[in-house]
Amino acid sequence: MEKFNFQKFYQNNAPLIMGILNLTPDSFYDGGQYNSTEEALQKTEEMIHAGAHIIDLGAYSSRPFANEVSEEEEAQRLLPVLSALVKQFPDMTFSVDTFRSNIARQSIEAGAHIINDISAGSMDANMYKTIADLQVPYVLMHMKGTPQNMQQDPQYDDVVQEVKSFFERKVELLEKLGVKNVILDVGFGFGKSVEHNYALLKHLNEFQDLGKPILAGISRKSMLYKLLDSNPEEVLHATSAAHALALLNGASILRVHDVIEAKEVIKLMKMYKSV
Repeated sequence: MEKFNFQKFYQNNAPLIMGILNLTPDSFYDGGQYNSTEEALQKTEEMIHAGAHIIDLGAYSSRPFANEVSEEEEAQRLLPVLSALVKQFPDMTFSVDTFRSNIARQSIEAGAHIINDISAGSMDANMYKTIADLQVPYVLMHMKGTPQNMQQDPQYDDVVQEVKSFFERKVELLEKLGVKNVILDVGFGFGKSVEHNYALLKHLNEFQDLGKPILAGISRKSMLYKLLDSNPEEVLHATSAAHALALLNGASILRVHDVIEAKEVIKLMKMYKSV
């Protein structure tokens, strides 16, 4: 299999849209909607036509207090759908959202290009070595705790500096192993209060010092609907506003449920920055 050239891909397309494809029954917004291969194929085709550059598949729900899922079940949910998508859309770039090194390896062997790890390697000691062996782009996300306990009163002295220091340590470890293509995700909603999330959004540009692409995963999250006393279904406009702020503050990849709206925000921001 030809090695995926992320640097060329990223430079040619940034800002990028990563469309979310949840293969889970219990994700916070669209759980259970795309559990069959046919539904997943249809949703992927819609996102590609809408302008997505990357499709991010996840078969383990990482919403707060989510139930544990075995590695076997994650593989059963993920791999047949991934194989079908790669066959149907051979020119598309696919990312897999997993913290398990075995799933990461099987996913790349099945045709995926990027691994998106919510745990930054903390939930599988073999993940970094696996990424180094595979030599694929790796999304390094900050999370305090696990999905099962991360929202139980998270505390920071300085959330921006603590997350930045976390990235500095992890990037150094990865680069020592030969991993170059690292993407940073501050982990909105993963072990953060609403205030922590907005501090990270406001100071997102500080993470550009690390010289890595910044991914913003804000779409329809609780930092929006809790503030607005709403729910995930009713915060599309707020999501677009947050995406605009993220782009202004240095994000170059948006992980989204709504591709068309994200594409519109990117087009507006490009014009705003060009004049």
